[in-house]
Amino acid sequence: MIAEPEAGERLAPVPAAERSIVLVGLMGAGKTTVGRRLARRLDLAFVDADAEIEEAAGETIPEIFERRGEAAFRAGEQRVIARLLSGPPQVLATGGGAYMDPVTRANIAARGISIWLKADLDILMKRVGKRGDRPLLQNGDPRATMQRLMEERYPVYAEADITIESLEGPHDAIVETIVEKLKEFRTADAMQNHAGQDHD
Repeated sequence: MIAEPEAGERLAPVPAAERSIVLVGLMGAGKTTVGRRLARRLDLAFVDADAEIEEAAGETIPEIFERRGEAAFRAGEQRVIARLLSGPPQVLATGGGAYMDPVTRANIAARGISIWLKADLDILMKRVGKRGDRPLLQNGDPRATMQRLMEERYPVYAEADITIESLEGPHDAIVETIVEKLKEFRTADAMQNHAGQDHD
């Protein structure tokens, strides 16, 4: 059992070949569905950060929000994601707000290859409408809330290593696009590291 990192702890970087694949994006972008298929395709374990947070807390995410507030949830989320990133490479699906935390973002940059699944508002609303367990959408106008979240979060999500359009269509096509982009990213990273070593 890996020890739970301290709040605010930043992880030391590892080479791209040893990093986890970390999916970021808004609720409804397809992180869990695509993540499971991507993990099978890459022969890696799939981990859902939200499920790990619920297990660590012994409460569901809506319960954590209701009983302890969003700040307590975000602190727990930061620690759990740091712990997961300290382990072996995996495909990790994160909650919509996780990447907004500067410490989590730094840890993902050090130990992960971040992939933003980017979707437009209509697709997101169609997908999240199927589930009623989204704490941030429990208000009178979920569409307006989602629009606001897009405006707040998309400029930060854009810092991810790779951006993939999450469109309507077969998830396997998205997975294949991710696999190709990962190859390109790792090749570029290896060449950059090699060039850096030549200058040492």
